[in-house]
Amino acid sequence: MVAGAGILAAVDGIEAAQSTTGPIARYDMRAGTTSGLGAMGGGMKGGFGMAMGGGGGRGPLHELWLELGSTTASQGQAPKGDHFMPAGVRLGPSVPLRTPEPVKSSPPSLPGEREFQRPRGRMLIFWGCGEHAPAGQPVVIDFAKVAAGQMPADLWSTQVPLDRWVSPTTSRTYGVWPNTDDRKTLSPDSALPGAHRVVANYAPDMNFNLTHDFMAPLRVTSQGQPSGAIIMQWSPLADATGYYASLMGGKGSGGGQVEDLVWWTSSASREFGGGLSDWLSPATVAPLVAGRTVLPPQASTCTIPAEVHAAAPNFMMTTMIAYGPEESFAYPPRPTDPRAVWHIQWEARIRHRSMTSFMPGMPGMNGMDDGDSRQRKSDQPCQPRKKRGFGGLGGLIGGALGSGDGC
Repeated sequence: MVAGAGILAAVDGIEAAQSTTGPIARYDMRAGTTSGLGAMGGGMKGGFGMAMGGGGGRGPLHELWLELGSTTASQGQAPKGDHFMPAGVRLGPSVPLRTPEPVKSSPPSLPGEREFQRPRGRMLIFWGCGEHAPAGQPVVIDFAKVAAGQMPADLWSTQVPLDRWVSPTTSRTYGVWPNTDDRKTLSPDSALPGAHRVVANYAPDMNFNLTHDFMAPLRVTSQGQPSGAIIMQWSPLADATGYYASLMGGKGSGGGQVEDLVWWTSSASREFGGGLSDWLSPATVAPLVAGRTVLPPQASTCTIPAEVHAAAPNFMMTTMIAYGPEESFAYPPRPTDPRAVWHIQWEARIRHRSMTSFMPGMPGMNGMDDGDSRQRKSDQPCQPRKKRGFGGLGGLIGGALGSGDGC
């Protein structure tokens, strides 16, 4: 195959009318910068730890997720794929794209094997930046009623669905990195720009050049106000397309039981789509900024309402995401004649984000690097949440009911 790729243009009326075939294969890259409490997971073993670099310290880390999906099989051989990278990535000449073994599901439990316990407690839902929560908040969800099938009306949002451009279920053959076959980790000074090549025995060779590097880390400070509200402040990132913050907190009762869970987001609307915690393209973020679901790229402050703080006196954990740029490629290039059929062999894309997690207002627990002296005082202990959460509000409720990971 002749090396090269044509950058995909935005879809307009002419392009939408052009006939296409394929692609035979798709390649999805997700590059992230993680700071704050989330960066402390960089020393973990397994997939998440391998995707990140920095040795588990408090400094910012880089993460990289690679997925190759193809409509073809490997022609009687074991599936094999590799991503060859520039030296600046500091992962060696290449990383292997491993095809996972099929996972066998466990048989369902028989009656009497487990004693069912009806969940207790509530979830209080708030949204929007401001010193005080508007009238009509919070929305209260009683877990016992949800378990009994009494779901609140208009709870679920589909405005920002999860984007699974490449997945095992939509691919005849699938490869992924990080994986258990490769123990390499990224370095804090890893750099993405340069020539990349993806080779697999079940997909066409892919060649493309990246120009965008990892985003800078988010640095957030927070300070409590006399009203009980908490002001968050950060320095806007040059390549950010928008910001989104969410908070998970709670109030305990006697015996260490959680009485209330609290969920708040910076969205001005009641929008808790699972995709908001994902890597979002600039084309997706722009209308969300216009609709005030996502804070604009020039934003530098957001206030957590006093009512949120009062509802979660025992612990609070905040995560903030800066959505970043996207680069897209396809081969062969689109024909200049709109009447010609475009036979696409492969498509590839990379999306960027920067994310931090911290306990609002607590000394040493903001989204800052070690040595930063601008930490604020607070009395809010918390436990760090899992990273790479894609479940949104649905996953959070599922986790509270014992049927999800709570991400």
